[in-house]
Parts: sequence; structure tokens; C-alpha cells
Amino acid sequence: MAEPLVYHLHDIVEMKKPHACGSNAWEITRVGADIKLTCTNCGRGIMMPRFDFNKRLKKVLKSADRAD
Repeated sequence: MAEPLVYHLHDIVEMKKPHACGSNAWEITRVGADIKLTCTNCGRGIMMPRFDFNKRLKKVLKSADRAD
């Protein structure tokens, strides 16, 4: 069985499709039943159900709990 994906506040994630502004890097600003994302380029915010977020996520670019 695959381990569940865990997301934290302020993680930077890459989605499968880019945003209209051209960037596809998003910062997670709310975690719960819904996930709130803010575009790192233009600042636009969106909310989507966790199920949709899991389908559209490509990878985690930068984890907030790691000190880089």
C-alpha cells in the first residue's frame, strides 16, 4: 500500500498545468479538507478539494519543514 502524501503549510508545489500567468509553482496557504494555494508569481489564490489537489499535483518543489 502506498503511503499517503503529507502536505504542510508554506510548501511550494508544482501542478500539472501552469497558471495563466505562466508559472506553475504554488504555495500552500491552507491545509484541511480543502487546500488553498497562492501563485508564487502573481499572488492569485485558489481553493480546491484535497481529492482534486492530489490528482493535479505533479511534485513538491520545496518542503517547508526542510531548511534549505
